[in-house]
Amino acid sequence: MTEPRRIRVLDPRLANQIAAGEVVERPASVVKELVENAIDAGSRRIEVDLEAGGARLIRVRDDGSGIGEEDLPLALSRHATSKILSLEELEGVASLGFRGEALASISSVSRLELVSNTDDDPTAGWRVVAEGRQMEPRVSPAPHPRGTSVTVRDLFFNTPARRKFLRTEKTEFGHVEEAFRRQALSRFDIGWVLRHNQKTLHQLRPGDDPVARERRIASLLGKGFLENALHLDLGAAGLRLWGWVGLPTHSRAQADQQYFFVNGRVVRDRLVAHAIRQAYRDVLFHGRHPVFVLYLEVDPTVVDVNVHPTKHEVRFRDGRMVHDFLFSSLHRALSESRAGHPGAGHPGAGHPGAGHPGGEPREAGDDEAPQGGAAGTPAGEGGDRVAERAGLWQQQPMALPGREGERVTPDRVRAFMDGYRSLHPDHEESLLTPQPASPGAGGAAAGVALAERQAAPVSPRPALPEADDTRAPPLGFAVAQLHGVYILSQSERGLIVVDMHAAHERIVYERMKAQVHGGRLEAQPLLVPVSLAASPAEVATAEAEREAFARFGVELDVAGPETLLVRQLPALLIDADVEPLVRDMLGDLERYGRSDRIEAHLNELLATMACHGSVRANRQLTLAEMNALLRDMERTERSGQCNHGRPTWTEMSMKDLDRLFLRGQ
Repeated sequence: MTEPRRIRVLDPRLANQIAAGEVVERPASVVKELVENAIDAGSRRIEVDLEAGGARLIRVRDDGSGIGEEDLPLALSRHATSKILSLEELEGVASLGFRGEALASISSVSRLELVSNTDDDPTAGWRVVAEGRQMEPRVSPAPHPRGTSVTVRDLFFNTPARRKFLRTEKTEFGHVEEAFRRQALSRFDIGWVLRHNQKTLHQLRPGDDPVARERRIASLLGKGFLENALHLDLGAAGLRLWGWVGLPTHSRAQADQQYFFVNGRVVRDRLVAHAIRQAYRDVLFHGRHPVFVLYLEVDPTVVDVNVHPTKHEVRFRDGRMVHDFLFSSLHRALSESRAGHPGAGHPGAGHPGAGHPGGEPREAGDDEAPQGGAAGTPAGEGGDRVAERAGLWQQQPMALPGREGERVTPDRVRAFMDGYRSLHPDHEESLLTPQPASPGAGGAAAGVALAERQAAPVSPRPALPEADDTRAPPLGFAVAQLHGVYILSQSERGLIVVDMHAAHERIVYERMKAQVHGGRLEAQPLLVPVSLAASPAEVATAEAEREAFARFGVELDVAGPETLLVRQLPALLIDADVEPLVRDMLGDLERYGRSDRIEAHLNELLATMACHGSVRANRQLTLAEMNALLRDMERTERSGQCNHGRPTWTEMSMKDLDRLFLRGQ
């Protein structure tokens, strides 16, 4: 501007086009807004039709309550809504849309037509369009069944600068399909249809029972998602978290299968993302992303959804409580999935020729194996005690190889064990009762002792009682060692291949973590306190979170309005770079209410120690040692992956092996 202008009111179309810049980014944004309105109208069936990826045509049809003739002129007006009437209703809003901007914004950058009917008489419908610079609504009769249809043509036809930013038809349709997928996952009780260029791509039947939910997830995300996911349903302090979390070994190169819903609203929230990322730490391969479909249910009055124009972000009244609840729930669910147990899936899933152990997705905490074997348990406990402690697999029979749905009987298990003993008659008494660790060896030392035992003759031990022959361990029994790297194990389902170094690395690592984190961390005062220049906000956080720092062995004092003194650190991190460590902790505590920086640094150190202390390649193990390692895997948390997130074992079922060798064809 060359000279000052007087203040004046923008005309309605220009104001709506400015608002459209926040709400309408691309065709997918239009679909999201229109579908949310259809859900709020109580629809039981929603159909989405597209042409040219949505740039030429978007039509959303529902069978909801509809809009009355007298309300239609307001439907396309800005800040006109039926969903809130007061500030009190805004603070506890449960509807998906409530700003009253979407239809007005969309109609300002497209040719929009809305037809609706509140009556069961299909001839009683009405149409409304907005025309002219002032966007005056024009209402006329139009036949329509009960519900509403919104048709959007030629998106951005009057704003060419916006239209040129649209991508190819394929790309834009991909974004629309993703928006459709999110909404379809948010409401299982609604039937959904998606068509593109007159071709039906998705037709989802309504159903809110567990079978219908899994059918929809398999249709939208693929069967592999459910086959490699844990189902959980947990509640605490007025919060409920349920849904499916993918096993760490079923990860993806990009974060394209991550769906999180708060009270039915799909959100992308920093606090939520941080909690989930923490839960997958230690088990996810670097550069990979977890998969999940999770639903958080909270009191609407404790969450603010009015913090972003597109309502993708939310703000919790007690963010720390929500973060801790999400982290602890997911962390527990992932840690309870032990190698070979039903419901745990296995790392070979998705690999060519890999099978899937039996077991349905289970809720976290159901029939969990006792925790005592995860830390400090000698690797050579007797087979009868191992069978007692790995209680999960005792309670859920496994499928027989090659016989879909058939259950294992005691006689079949006994025959399986007899067949195994016949392969190695010299070890008949020792297979299920491996050699004990050397006296006094516990924790990590007990694990390392496994690799250091000499291949001395095994002293005879009493055979297992007859009753124990009816319980076969999930990972079976070792048959041989391949090139000093892999253990080959025969299970009831087929063949299991174990990376012995990766598996032993996880066992040692978990035992060392249990020892270090089991009690108060050993701390060491600094000879010379480290002074940090801090902002007033960081100083305030340091004062408020003094106990949090002390819990991790860090003594942090306030030496002035903008100065902090670090006087003490955990003994294992005495050589760490102090300043970035403390600043990262302050930032985490301020944003999320908790910090895992100390724990992450300690775990990195322990992981390195465990890697060097684990059994190395080309180490020849006896059958008793190999079986002891398999039993340790079955009772160790997160034993499906090593410390770096690589799989520790994979399986080929008899069915897979038969297919490989063309048996029966």
